[in-house]
Amino acid sequence: MTHSVLGLLLVLVAYASGAVPWGFLFGRVFANVDIRRYGSGSTGATNTLRVLGWQFSIAVFVLDFLKGFIPLLLARQLGLNDWWIAAIAVGAVAGHCWSPVLGFRGGKGMATGAGAAAAIIPWVLLVFPLMVLIVLVTRYVSLASIVGSSAVSVVVVALALFAIVPWNESVAIVAITGIILLQHHANIRRLLAGNERRFGEPAGS
Repeated sequence: MTHSVLGLLLVLVAYASGAVPWGFLFGRVFANVDIRRYGSGSTGATNTLRVLGWQFSIAVFVLDFLKGFIPLLLARQLGLNDWWIAAIAVGAVAGHCWSPVLGFRGGKGMATGAGAAAAIIPWVLLVFPLMVLIVLVTRYVSLASIVGSSAVSVVVVALALFAIVPWNESVAIVAITGIILLQHHANIRRLLAGNERRFGEPAGS
């Protein structure tokens, strides 16, 4: 099998992995609810916390993180080149955000994006203390996601300009950030309007 065929296959595998909607599945199996009908309507860890509680939220975060992380590890083990690595990373995040299981809808991409980004550049996880600080100060998880992902993109592009980080890694991170920001468009509008839901508030219906 050529590297091109293998790379394309792993992009599809990454998309399929990303498309598994763990928050939705946990809601259906353990509480007989569709978490998309509550809170933000997302299937990710934050909305899972609102609807199902912290135990399920942690499980969803870890599983969503691994959806991005494991396909990249597999790709590196198989010796795929850096541009295939970038494509596989974006594929995993796209699968999470636009899952065919959910009619091409899904989550916001933050946990899966973090997993993919960490597999590419592990030190990007250093942004988490900044995100935690933003949540503690503002109680806006969405703001932390927007600022954190944007900050990582700015840093990796700057490093790529100085040839410290390869351009394929920078392009992958920027593409993932673009998806995350696109998925947060409604949150951005609510933040600007001052009516964004804060961390710890009940889900509502």
